[in-house]
Amino acid sequence: MATCRILIVVSNPAVSTTTGWPVGFWAGELIHPYDAFTAAGHEVTIASPDGGVVRMDALSDPRDASGYSAEDTLSADYLARPAFLSLLAGTPRLDDLDLDTFDAIVVAGGQAPMFTFDTAETLHAALLRFHDAGKPTAALCHGVSALLHLRNDDGSPFLRGRTITGFTNEEEDQADAAVGQKLMPFRIEDVATEQGAHFEARPAWSPFAMRDGHLITGQQQHSGGETARLVLETLKALP
Repeated sequence: MATCRILIVVSNPAVSTTTGWPVGFWAGELIHPYDAFTAAGHEVTIASPDGGVVRMDALSDPRDASGYSAEDTLSADYLARPAFLSLLAGTPRLDDLDLDTFDAIVVAGGQAPMFTFDTAETLHAALLRFHDAGKPTAALCHGVSALLHLRNDDGSPFLRGRTITGFTNEEEDQADAAVGQKLMPFRIEDVATEQGAHFEARPAWSPFAMRDGHLITGQQQHSGGETARLVLETLKALP
């Protein structure tokens, strides 16, 4: 397969309206796909809706004192690389990129997407542009929330009739219980189902990703590798 250009989009930093905590993207949901794509010989650009510095959720940092992601040795390796950290210190704005030069788009998750993607109109437009062009269009974990804001030409929800996955209600319940309070302002599974999507899932925290045509979705942070695999398979199958 020829070298492809893959765009990975992460959220800009935000403050959670439910907890008051600073929130960002999930390290592994960027790094695991990034590693898979670059290992396959493809060129990867990390961008954000507003550009500039992006920050990871603290719990996704393998070096965090909580130890929550301590087993994510791949992310720990990348976060020790100055060249990779420089990519996070100055991401390009989506508006400043020529999207037609990319072959696929992947939206990483984390907590911040749930507080920023509702107004990220450039991201909404980019996702529709890639999908309409028949290119692999992927979203992972809470990054799937971006798909909830897309509309078809007739105004109907983009997800109506499509089969997807994403961060599940079961996983939201467990996350809320772990911190002792509600974390997210809404739940992807509920809204997607209300919009007419067919929502599929595996047991909580299982690696799982699925494809509906060239729309690809991953369940949660352990699904980055599966999501990347489906993107690569879809790229290989394109004419």
